[in-house]
Amino acid sequence: MEKYEIQKLRQLPIEGVAERLGLRVERHKALCPFHDDHHASLSFSAGRNTCRCFACGAAGGTIDLVMRLTGKDFRQACEWLGGPQGTQITRNTQNTPSTQNPPAPLFDGARYERFFEHPFLLPEARAFLFGERRLDERVVRWCRLTSWRDRRGVPWLQIPYYDREGRLTGVQNRNLVRGALPRFRFPQGAECGIYNLPVLNRLRPGEELWITEGCSDCWAMLSAGRKAIAIPSATLLTKKDTGLLSALNSSPHGEAGRGPTFHMYPDRDAPGERLFLQLRDVLPGLVHHQLPLGCKDFSELYLKKGNV
Repeated sequence: MEKYEIQKLRQLPIEGVAERLGLRVERHKALCPFHDDHHASLSFSAGRNTCRCFACGAAGGTIDLVMRLTGKDFRQACEWLGGPQGTQITRNTQNTPSTQNPPAPLFDGARYERFFEHPFLLPEARAFLFGERRLDERVVRWCRLTSWRDRRGVPWLQIPYYDREGRLTGVQNRNLVRGALPRFRFPQGAECGIYNLPVLNRLRPGEELWITEGCSDCWAMLSAGRKAIAIPSATLLTKKDTGLLSALNSSPHGEAGRGPTFHMYPDRDAPGERLFLQLRDVLPGLVHHQLPLGCKDFSELYLKKGNV
């Protein structure tokens, strides 16, 4: 491959390359697939056309990203970018002004709804949910978790996101092979905002509602017998999400006219505490609960103490 051809591959929009590799990019950030990331610490620079994780230090351009995520060598990564995948990235961006983002693709919920009508758990999914995470089977059924195996035999856990009315708004696929990349995949247009919104319809006046960070903590909280929703992460808290929480906080609930009380175990790190402060601006009555030493998030506390 000639040098000018390689240079063209380096100039492909890196966010488009990341999305073709299965990453979900929002506001020039994504969950870093190179470490156990919960706070979208992989940042993209449109000017330099590079990415960098400020947590684990992973960095590079388009070819580097393909090499590291797929395990390809330099030549194979260039061939991948020069093939249909790279062509699609160019086609999607060639007529888009550099100062604007292309319109977001719409999520086709009808295409995925059938997967969750009769959930099926592969042995790897059962081992992860019930062996590793020790979740209540009723929680797994309520969340309609299912699983599938791709053409290469890789098992994936498929997690549906519903709005309060029960409409499917997004799907998150989680790789069940420990240490494999990419860890997550999202269908085009998937809207993965606040998780487990249908539980709001089951709240009684004045009942506790727990806010967690990420699906795993939400499953653990539900398995501990508490009603819970999940925020994707501190960096993915959108205006739509804060508007929904604000409306829930200000609207009377039930005959007694009392809304829910809000509670949270922030992750035991700086981003977790920042998320708590962000949420407290929207929910002034949000109660802070401190995780004990040795527990980085509620999932770990649940595994240590069960019904806490």
